[in-house]
Amino acid sequence: MAGGKSTPKKDKMMKVSGGQLVKTGELLARGVDHYKAGKNVKGTGTMFALCPGKVAFSRKKSPRGSVKTYINVVPA
Repeated sequence: MAGGKSTPKKDKMMKVSGGQLVKTGELLARGVDHYKAGKNVKGTGTMFALCPGKVAFSRKKSPRGSVKTYINVVPA
């Protein structure tokens, strides 16, 4: 923080979008807590791909009634 000015962090966001091709180990999201890890994805705060493929998003209703969004990687 140069000169006493605070700037917001810019590293917390989605790194890829739906339909995009990813490699093994590539970051999908960082610091985003409203997405959950789905198939072929690992991590809670920083999510990364476990296999090469295409990114897909899915929504599922939890037993409590809230809707969760999952990040999945469909193998190529």
